[in-house]
Amino acid sequence: MKISAHFHRVLLLISTVVILSLSLVYSSISMAVASESSFRSWLATVESKALSSGISLNTLKTALSSVELEPRVIELDRRQLEPPLPLDQYLSRVITKDRVLVGRKKLIENRILLDSIAVRYGVQPRFLVALWGAETDFGRVTGSFQVIDSLITLIYDGRRGTFFRKELIHALRILDEGHVSIDEMKGSWAGAMGQLQFMPSTFRRFAVDFNDDGRKDIWKSHEDAFASAANYLSQSGWNYDQTWGQEVFFPEEFDRTSIRFKHRKRLSEWKALGLRPLDGRNFPSKDFISSIIQPNGAAGQAFLVYGNYRVILRWNRSHRFALSVGMLSDLIGQSVGILLE
Repeated sequence: MKISAHFHRVLLLISTVVILSLSLVYSSISMAVASESSFRSWLATVESKALSSGISLNTLKTALSSVELEPRVIELDRRQLEPPLPLDQYLSRVITKDRVLVGRKKLIENRILLDSIAVRYGVQPRFLVALWGAETDFGRVTGSFQVIDSLITLIYDGRRGTFFRKELIHALRILDEGHVSIDEMKGSWAGAMGQLQFMPSTFRRFAVDFNDDGRKDIWKSHEDAFASAANYLSQSGWNYDQTWGQEVFFPEEFDRTSIRFKHRKRLSEWKALGLRPLDGRNFPSKDFISSIIQPNGAAGQAFLVYGNYRVILRWNRSHRFALSVGMLSDLIGQSVGILLE
């Protein structure tokens, strides 16, 4: 049987496509194998450095033997480069009616514990509950990523490798000290852990065993989680006799060149310049050192902020976050007759 020239060309084309496809598949498999081999070789150097830092071999084998790279972590990390939400949109997401109501309930439910923590660390309960709500919606969303996997992925990616390499060593020490198991060491994509989202380095500096069970458990123990947060704030300069700040307005003739976070005056000086609370409430009776901020620019809301606001900024270097925690704490505290000063 004679095969036409056209049919012959079709067979040749099909054969070529099949060969190219198989070559691509083989190439992809080879690259994947090579990539996996490269990653395991790199991981061995990480393990060696961790071992020389004092991490036990048993902990390293447990933590790193089945570690995997997490593409989702890189995706979420890249989103950090996107422009932030405007202040009003951010506040409306964090300070919801439901969150305020739940926060008030949580404040009452945990009052005895929170009062005992306030006595030891000098931090008002409403601020701890507000931080809890802002960070994890009162423990509802603490993160489902394996912390070690997340940190390894971020180190291997390299964008902020030096920072996350240090966090990995801290995380391995936490495992080494027996505070949590590898399976329970879960958190956000960036490695923040527990009810109040401590990074491993923050855990090692500020976490406390408030219930004296031999473990600093910020994942499941409210005693340890709240006390650890209070210890962080206390050691960062928190003042029990002070609130965070409040929204204000000023007269037309007000010198707007003084509206800078670094520009500080006593509250009495601001009052003399015509500054007034927007909500009609009185300013605190104490003459706090304070600053005016306008996160959304000259046409946006203005806030007079005190020393405790600066402490919240040490927790999270975002004015939007600090304002949301302060405002949420006010709304939570108002329901139970707390003096907001």
